[in-house]
Amino acid sequence: MRWPAAQWKTARPGGLGLAAISYVAIDYLRHISPAWHSRLQPALWTLLALIAIVRVPFYRHWSSEFRAAIPFVASMVFMLSALLFEALSVRFVTAVLGLDWHRDTPPLPDTGQWLLLALNERLPHAIVGILRARIIGLHHFLMLFMMLAFSVLFDSVKAPGLGLGARYMFTMGIGRLLRAISFVSTILPSARPWCASSRFRVPAYPHHWAQKYYVPYASDHYAISQVIRQDLAYVDIGTSIGDYRPNWGSMNFLINFLRPTASEGSSWYSLLKKAGGGCNDLLYSGHMLVAVLTAMAWTEAYGGFSSALVWLLVMHSAQREIRERHHYSVDCVVAIYVGILLWKMTGFIWSKEATSRDKRLAKLEQIQGKLIQAAKDYDIDEVRELLKGIELSSEESRNQTENKNAWLFPAVTIFSTLTIVILAFTWTSDG
Repeated sequence: MRWPAAQWKTARPGGLGLAAISYVAIDYLRHISPAWHSRLQPALWTLLALIAIVRVPFYRHWSSEFRAAIPFVASMVFMLSALLFEALSVRFVTAVLGLDWHRDTPPLPDTGQWLLLALNERLPHAIVGILRARIIGLHHFLMLFMMLAFSVLFDSVKAPGLGLGARYMFTMGIGRLLRAISFVSTILPSARPWCASSRFRVPAYPHHWAQKYYVPYASDHYAISQVIRQDLAYVDIGTSIGDYRPNWGSMNFLINFLRPTASEGSSWYSLLKKAGGGCNDLLYSGHMLVAVLTAMAWTEAYGGFSSALVWLLVMHSAQREIRERHHYSVDCVVAIYVGILLWKMTGFIWSKEATSRDKRLAKLEQIQGKLIQAAKDYDIDEVRELLKGIELSSEESRNQTENKNAWLFPAVTIFSTLTIVILAFTWTSDG
């Protein structure tokens, strides 16, 4: 029995989904059996890398990968620039009000946190245990996307893989810029008030900007009404407390944003590396943005049951972010719909449907003359053969051209991508 063409197109091999489930399950062994985890995880990583490398000689779409290389590199540079701006913003919003503000300001009321505490009292202990379990983290979502992108080697995902990676990083860069602009606009107190004091060495007192424009009007109702009525910072604070000012040369302008102390002011770059995820609330959640973009990429590029599983992991991660008070509920809710909308917006970089359609149209243009002539000659067999050819990719014939440097680009691509994977895992090892 022959299946309809539509069924063939939607059918997907289950290997990628099985590999994803295996990776998450084996990594969770770190909490159950560290000994087995230390044996199985390196073995799984090695196996996946070897399978990908062995498949490289049989990959037929290197020309499309070559065309996607420049957008890929440009997207990476854009994303790294966005991450640098985000790190500056994280340090600024942590430092501008001083550590005393972080210690004394209570967290905002969060109905999502109340709901989870109420469910803990009503749900069976086994379900609550599953909800509390650290099943999925930031590095897991990054690894799931890496597996998705590498699956182009097995024709599980539409080529080019670099195009998919470019879209992922470009969307991530936009999301990170919007996130930094959001949380630097209004500074929100942390759901963990002790965090800043334990992680940062910024001054305890506010920046001179905050001393003049915020402190006199922070809690006095009359002062607040007066500054609104006059639209002017009318309180004379006298001489403000100054900050330590190291010599950073051409980067001295960063001192007002980073507020270094004498014990950590030797390098502005070292301060940014310590910023991490910050401590006060950062609207919206960067962790959830990564998770949602991975789920959107998986759904569009691969689909099937495994994509539903990835979305379940996204939801599990969201409730854990709220449960453990890394974020308020609003941070996770906003990150989910922003991630979905941003992914839908950037389809011009890589789209499975658009790529397939464009190839068919290009092929149709090539055979248009022959098709018209065959129709005039009433040659039905010729028309049928020409239409069948529309589904064939012209890339395969182009890739067969002899070139002594034919393996240079694949080798550089695989080496560079694996290096990116290792760096990503190293830099996100703390989640």
